[in-house]
Amino acid sequence: MSRPAGTCPQCGAKIEFKWSGALQTTCDFCQSILIRGDIDLEKVGVVADLPANASPIQLGTEGIWMNKAFYVAGRIIYEYSLGTWNEWHLVFQDGTSGWLSDAQLEWAITFPHNQSITADQAHRITIGSKFTWNNVEYEVTSRTNARYRGVEGELPFQYWDKTSVGFVDLRTQDARFATIDFSESPALIFLGQFVDFEQLRLTNLRQFEGWF
Repeated sequence: MSRPAGTCPQCGAKIEFKWSGALQTTCDFCQSILIRGDIDLEKVGVVADLPANASPIQLGTEGIWMNKAFYVAGRIIYEYSLGTWNEWHLVFQDGTSGWLSDAQLEWAITFPHNQSITADQAHRITIGSKFTWNNVEYEVTSRTNARYRGVEGELPFQYWDKTSVGFVDLRTQDARFATIDFSESPALIFLGQFVDFEQLRLTNLRQFEGWF
């Protein structure tokens, strides 16, 4: 099956989507942020200078999770009080997608949950608040207001006009992880678990001094 393809309206470069579900991508040549209108492309911005990346992961990195192969199709970068972190968009061999959070050498894989958080619930969230999803109880461990720093690659939604985004992180005693993402209204829920870097069996990693 051929991949969806179009032309960058800024520089004329051919844009080919590796993942058919992508709604946004970036041009490798002029760094324009492009959204899909199937398959006409509209320029909506330009990728700003991105902060230094201390992660070995890059676009095109491949791995395996729960016996399913995936590749890294995109990235969202955030900045907060402790530095920056990456949300890597993963596309799996069955066409589904998820996220790999890469923050201060802590790794977690999450997937969208089919519920959301109302404005009233969000207002009442405090450290220690508890939520139950899929019969699992999660406890709020942190609230973070992060500054959006940029994107690259293919994403499953339009994400180019953000300034700051609020997050609530939740954990369980058995290493499960959840995030409430306030980039949309109502807020989105992502459920998953913490993972060891070695578990992901990653290949095509970025090589740089200082990473072992």
